[in-house]
Amino acid sequence: MALLGGSVTPLWAQAAKSVALAADKTKPARLAPSLRIVIPANAGGGWDQTGRALGAALVGAGVTDAVEYENKGGKGGTLGLAHYAEKYGSDANTLLMGGMVMVGAIALQKPAIDMGRIRPIARLTSDYLVVVVSANSPVRTVSDLAERIRTQQKETPIAGGSAGGVDHVFSGVFTRGAKGKPEDLLYLPFAGGTEVVQAVLDGRAVAGISGYSEFREALLSGKLRAIGVSSKRSTFGIPAIRERGVDVDMANWRGVFTGEGVPAARQAAMVQAVKAATAHESWQQTLQQNRWESSWLSGPAFSSFIDFDLATSRVMMHLLKLKA
Repeated sequence: MALLGGSVTPLWAQAAKSVALAADKTKPARLAPSLRIVIPANAGGGWDQTGRALGAALVGAGVTDAVEYENKGGKGGTLGLAHYAEKYGSDANTLLMGGMVMVGAIALQKPAIDMGRIRPIARLTSDYLVVVVSANSPVRTVSDLAERIRTQQKETPIAGGSAGGVDHVFSGVFTRGAKGKPEDLLYLPFAGGTEVVQAVLDGRAVAGISGYSEFREALLSGKLRAIGVSSKRSTFGIPAIRERGVDVDMANWRGVFTGEGVPAARQAAMVQAVKAATAHESWQQTLQQNRWESSWLSGPAFSSFIDFDLATSRVMMHLLKLKA
């Protein structure tokens, strides 16, 4: 079990073990006639797409008849997290989307309400980050962008998701890999992928960073060009950034959570319901369409993963001198 700053094992991690044991003994069951999924981001982004795909799969798997969606974007998911914890912390029929972006935002912002107020159900997907430029941009390759960062860093704004999120962290990692200065990174944070696309198209940003699914439409239409992907090898027909001279890579993850006041038995039922949903045809089609990798993880292993991710994010914020 990963520990934070030498502290004792978090209560949520202790609880995860009992939830996992209970889940192992149950079969997917109908949860309720209607469920709610709180999405801590604006419509159209990666969390929104994941949450709505999960909802459709939950209905398809027969664990509920309908799913209501509630978007509450801003500050890397921490506004939505606070809203969820205060309003739905004991609601056994309301789930919360989250992931690496939220972990990074918490490490950066140190909000009063953090992930200690929620309980992990499952990690669902991993998603690589794509670097894009407008179709008519003079930046043709990752090497071109790296050169511009080295020589004109203050005139090279990069657009991405909320401050402290995975896009922001990767922008800093890329800048350091390109021999620029992370502390001088000109980063433009947005609450959703639609805004990132628009910032690149209208010239406010030289490049944009986000998941493939958020750029998919603009890439297919030819409005944007992808110049690199953050995987270790070329993916989606896009060259890996590390294969083009900047030795960096990173993956984003997304998952689903419940409130701290939800009983362990109900959490276990949620794990089984979500597991059944990820086996449904509609979910599998969504993975393929959005180029997401399935990365199922639940129970104590997921809790340990989050603890390690949070500790790593705190270190990265310090090393990259990222500021909210």
